Amino acid sequence: MFFKPSNPRKNRLLQACAAMALSVAFMGAALPARAQEILTSRAPNREELLLEGARKEGQVVLYSAAIVNQALRPMAEAFMKKYPFIKLTFWRGDTEEIIAKLSAEVRAKNVVVDLIEGTGVGELAVESGLTVPFYTPAVEALPEMYRDPRGNWASTRVSYFGIAYNPKLVPPDQAPKTYDDLLDPRWKGKLAWRIGTSSGTPLFLTSIRLALGEDKARAYFEKLAQQKVINFGAGSARTLVDRVIAGEIPIALNIFAHHPLISKAKGAPVNTQLLEPTPSTAGTMIVPKGVRHPYAAMLLADFILSPEGQGIFSKAEYFPVRPDVPPLDTLAPVVPKIAGVKELFVSSEQLNRYNESSQKIFEELFR
Repeated sequence: MFFKPSNPRKNRLLQACAAMALSVAFMGAALPARAQEILTSRAPNREELLLEGARKEGQVVLYSAAIVNQALRPMAEAFMKKYPFIKLTFWRGDTEEIIAKLSAEVRAKNVVVDLIEGTGVGELAVESGLTVPFYTPAVEALPEMYRDPRGNWASTRVSYFGIAYNPKLVPPDQAPKTYDDLLDPRWKGKLAWRIGTSSGTPLFLTSIRLALGEDKARAYFEKLAQQKVINFGAGSARTLVDRVIAGEIPIALNIFAHHPLISKAKGAPVNTQLLEPTPSTAGTMIVPKGVRHPYAAMLLADFILSPEGQGIFSKAEYFPVRPDVPPLDTLAPVVPKIAGVKELFVSSEQLNRYNESSQKIFEELFR
């Protein structure tokens, strides 16, 4: 059963997933036993088996929400350099586009994609029963909170969230440093957050509930509601940061913490402040049912989570999920461990489980 969507876009995604699940049920086709075994293999000669199978397959298809020139193309080139006998074809889309494309492939009983990577896509596919478990030894290098014990997904990159502020309007020494600081009367009507996206208000409200417990969180929300927070629904998280830079909004809540730093490095009047605990989420990858090239798919999964693959994400201004691969120096200040603040990782399951009740809180107090 699906959770009640908080916005039309989420509703379309869920409807697409439901259609996919129905299509998969009618397909009734399971992976060949040997292919299923290789996806979850922990055999000592696993790599040898993957190489042998991938040579025969000769190709692999990746769908991802990562930026093409910064991440996808360099990832593809590096992978094919390491495995010149495999042609990697990628397609880039946002969450809704990837779900729609996969849905069409499943309905046509012609699944083209072998590995999907991005934020939100994998989780919806897993909930709809459209994935198969897989294992890559590279997950052993990841912190436990970034792993799925069932093997349905693996984290690929992390996002951290904080507040963005314009130092021309909010002097750095006066910027809110804690969640309680947001309740200061001076910020009434000067705070904004994103609505209509799971990483906006739902993530903010859910993280507070997880951190404080329901009773304390409710008391906090009732005080925050008195601040008349601006509901921003006219664009992405990046758009909201741009409004802060333009001086239209002094403080933005729960934005991707690295976005202001990228703009600040280019001379824009904006900065990031982490609040404790700092919410984080992870992009994930999944293997779809009906995967055509399971051997090559597993080599690609291994590569994406390898130090080399994670390094490509790092250079592309993403945060690697591997702790042994550092982020860019310019972005390191917003990594909680480096900043010395507590991280609160919110898994997709938690965000989905709390989504409906967090949305009710929003509708009641902040509409």
